[in-house]
Amino acid sequence: MSFHTTTTAGFLIIMLSPATAIAENLNDLNQLFTTKACEECNLVNAGLVRADLAGAQLQRANLTNANLSRADLTGADLRGANLSGASLHGADLRGANLSGANLVATDLRNAYLTNAQLQATSLESAYIQGAIGVPTEASSAEQFYRLAVAEAQEGNYERAIEYCNYAIEANSEYAPAYLGRGVARFRLGNEIAATQDAQVAAELFELQNNPTGVQASQQFLKAMEIARQPRENNGGGGGLNRVLTSVGSLLMRFLF
Repeated sequence: MSFHTTTTAGFLIIMLSPATAIAENLNDLNQLFTTKACEECNLVNAGLVRADLAGAQLQRANLTNANLSRADLTGADLRGANLSGASLHGADLRGANLSGANLVATDLRNAYLTNAQLQATSLESAYIQGAIGVPTEASSAEQFYRLAVAEAQEGNYERAIEYCNYAIEANSEYAPAYLGRGVARFRLGNEIAATQDAQVAAELFELQNNPTGVQASQQFLKAMEIARQPRENNGGGGGLNRVLTSVGSLLMRFLF
């Protein structure tokens, strides 16, 4: 075969490959919608917003960067699927099997994950803010604490407490979560529980030889003591507001 023929053939293969990939992608999409069975399918960049995929068989499917926002994936089998960069914002994944799935940079905000199976799957680099039913074993105390801080900064203290609870469930000795929960509880007016959390945090920080944490916990306890004083002694409403502002910054101390 001549050099010209060889290079021409190679050029045609290169030029036709994208079209072939698109055709395969469309065929796979058609198969998915027709049968709900599409194992190892190529669904890269697929638009599946609000799609009814309940019980779909998508084992080892490539769903990289696919848009599955608000899709119904209840009971779907996504074992080993590649969902990196995919959007599952608000998707219903209750009872879905995500064991071994790639969830790097996957958007799971406000998704429903109750009873989802996540064995050998990590949510550490996924976006899970607002997700419901997140299994604590699939993430870390640090990630849950970051979410707690984000919620607290928006004034969503009840959600912040919920994420601190997740962090504590993931690691019962994660001191920042107790301190963060204490601050959030204080902002909601539950001073007794806030004091208990701050005391636990101080004890854990001391056991872990973390003087910065001990100091932060003691500062918070002192701030609550100041807030309990009569208004004329703590500077009136302005003094109390300064206390509330200062304790809010404590949440940020252990992010980095």
